[in-house]
Amino acid sequence: MNKPLKICYFAWLREQIGSAQEDFAIPVGINTLGALIDHLSTRNATYARAFRNREAIRCAINQEFADRAFPVHPGDEVAFFPAVTGG
Repeated sequence: MNKPLKICYFAWLREQIGSAQEDFAIPVGINTLGALIDHLSTRNATYARAFRNREAIRCAINQEFADRAFPVHPGDEVAFFPAVTGG
């Protein structure tokens, strides 16, 4: 049995989803961060709203910034957080 992903949600993503983190068993065929985001957004209306504006979301895998083409593996820690702008 594969070890699940640990998914962490920060800031308004945490508020919208209603959880700071979850353990998530990777479905067959989900092998990139982009595919994971696509899958999560189909779970229910809450996730769909949270992931609606994907350009406003940044991602990290194992505490390193990652783009949507980055592979995900069982046991990885995936974090989603809002893009931050400064001025």
